[in-house]
Order: sequence, then C-alpha cells, then structure tokens
Amino acid sequence: MITTAARVGVFTESVIREMTRLAAEHGGINLAQGFPDFPAPPELCEAAARAMRDGHNQYAITWGAPAFRQALAEKVRWANGITVDPDRNITVTCGATEAMMATLLAVVNPGEEVIVFEPFYENYGPDTKLSGAVPRYVELRLEPGFPFDPDQIRAQITPRTKAIIVNTPHNPTGKVFSRAELDHIADLCHRHNLLAITDEVYEHILYDGHTHTTLAALPGMAERTVIVNSLSKSYSVTGWRVGWTIAPAPITDAIRKVHDFLTVGAAAPLQEAGATALRFPRQYYVDLAAMYVRKRDTLLGILGEAGFRCLVPSGAYYIMCDITPFGYEDDIEFTMHLIRDIKVAPVPGSSFFHDPASGRRFVRFAFPKREETFTEVRTRLGRLRARTGAPGHGVAR
Repeated sequence: MITTAARVGVFTESVIREMTRLAAEHGGINLAQGFPDFPAPPELCEAAARAMRDGHNQYAITWGAPAFRQALAEKVRWANGITVDPDRNITVTCGATEAMMATLLAVVNPGEEVIVFEPFYENYGPDTKLSGAVPRYVELRLEPGFPFDPDQIRAQITPRTKAIIVNTPHNPTGKVFSRAELDHIADLCHRHNLLAITDEVYEHILYDGHTHTTLAALPGMAERTVIVNSLSKSYSVTGWRVGWTIAPAPITDAIRKVHDFLTVGAAAPLQEAGATALRFPRQYYVDLAAMYVRKRDTLLGILGEAGFRCLVPSGAYYIMCDITPFGYEDDIEFTMHLIRDIKVAPVPGSSFFHDPASGRRFVRFAFPKREETFTEVRTRLGRLRARTGAPGHGVAR
C-alpha cells in the first residue's frame, strides 16, 4: 500500500473553504470565506481586459512584472513610509498565501520556532509545519482590543526562535496592533535576532480612527522584516491571486528561489492591471474604509438583534461572536445548525486555535457583502432568534 507523506498529517484541510462548500451545498449565504459579493472597481477590470488585448498573456518575469513592481514601490513609499528597490526587494507571488509559504520555506530551518498570535488566520499553523518549524502561540485575549501579555511573548522565545508572524489588521479578530505593541515586538526582534513576517492584507480597512503602522517602517526593522500583502482585499479581487513580499535583498533572493519552483509566477495580465490599482488616488482608500465601516455596523446590528454577543473589530472585515447565549457549547454543532437550518454560513471559532477548545464559544462572520445580502441575512437570522428564544445581546466595545 502506498502511504502519504507524514507532513500532511499534521494539519487538516481549510475549515474556511469547507464552510464555503457547505454553504453552496445547503443554499446558505456565505459569511464564512472573506470575499466580496459585489463587483471589483470597473477601471481595474478594464485594465485587465486591456492588458490581455495588448498581449500580456505569456510569462512575466518570475519575480514580477516590472510595471507592477515599480507601481508597488511608489505606493508603499507614500502609504507605508518605506523606500524599496523594485528590483531587489519585491517578489510578486500567487496571492498572499503563496507569499507566506514561500517566505517560511526561504527563512526557517526544520526544528526552528515561529511565534504566532492566536486566534490566527488558519494558514499560519500549516505553513509553519510544512516548513519544518514549530509554532509557538501567544494569546490575544478575546475581549475589547484583543490585548496580549508581553511577558507571554518573552516566555515563548527560546534559542530556536527564528521569526514572529504579525497580522495587522488581524484576521479573525479585527485587532489593529498599536504603535506601542509594535514597538515592543520590534524590541524583541532586535534583542533576540528575530525576523518579523507581517501580513498586511487589510492595511486599508480600518475603523474608528485606527491607523495602520508597518513594522518595517520602525527604526532598524526594514532589514529584519518581510511584508506579505496582496491585491485581494484592498481592491476586491480575491480570485486574482496576485500578492507580494517586500524584504531585504538577501531574504528576497531566497524567497525568489522558492517562489520560482512553487508557482513560476503570478498571472501576467493581472499584474499589469494591478499596477493600475496601486496608482488609484488616495481618496479611493478613504472611501473603501468608509464603505466597510457601514457594512460592519450593519452586520453588527443584525447579529446583535439575533442574540449574538459581538466583539467589535477595529479593522479587516470579520466579526467574532460569542454563541453561548444560544445554549450551544460546541461551535461546530452550532455552525452546522446555522448552515443547514438557518442557511447562513459562518466559520467555527475553533479553527483559529491550535487547541480547538479555546474557540468553542465563538464563530466568525465576514461582512464584505451587498445591502441586499444583509437584508436576507437579517431575515434568516431572525428565524434563529425565534427558534432559540435568545435575547438580543448587542456588542462588546
């Protein structure tokens, strides 16, 4: 009998993508996977069509089309306060997912350790394990602001620690790491010679006066930070799979080697179109955040009416909710009830923790949706409240 590799036995398939399949199977509204159900900017779609008509249909340079890398270098200078060389510091990848995987394979040796804040985006654990490393977890407390204990990070650092993954704005909680928190992380990186890997895909989706700080912009951090980002969230093109890393030249060289043999390169016409997105006027990002704060508040209202206790996000486009008001002690059982009977799909909270018991009280909803979608969600979740008799619980700020 042919056996499979041991490395695939240390993690499961994506729970988020599984919820998408189940939502489709049961006719549910998909509030699980984080993608918009509204169109991408029309000028961006036209740019993609134009790039195809103009002949950008063959391989681009493996580490990224020059026009895209140049536009990205211009954009991060004003948006993030960092200066990068498009030829030496940028690698264009097939989405942020490949960017993270290529980075870990490029910088982490088997047996080394990577610090991960939890709850975490579900790819981080498998990515760390596939690279042969050991994840070490630091708790974000599930309360307003999602604070962490600085002493816990220090306690997790050992002589084998190589890197720390920082996702801000954070999926699934919506936490935006403060400047003080990032200063603390930067200090640890300097003291212990750690690499910071920063997932910044939600950098422009911010609320309530919060601002995004790029860790690489802090003193001395440009040479010990890899930025992971993509077009997906800021420009509503999650299916394009165009991402990138920004890193010091020696690390970029290593990432490019891995990237070359993982995927060869991202879609050439979409890179050409992406240069158009990266040069959108600054008002675009103001309008984007304003749109999403309206969507956040709409779904917070719907969930509160239905009886959920919601933790208010400061960024990204997800809401974590406590399900205990409904009398359920198992997030998966409750999620399946929502999908099969109520026809609304969230993600079970346990999928964001290395110990599933830590997330049993929670589910996560995504809100990049049209108003018509929210109207139907309100109707369907109204049936949930009627069935359970749960009182409205509102939000925790």
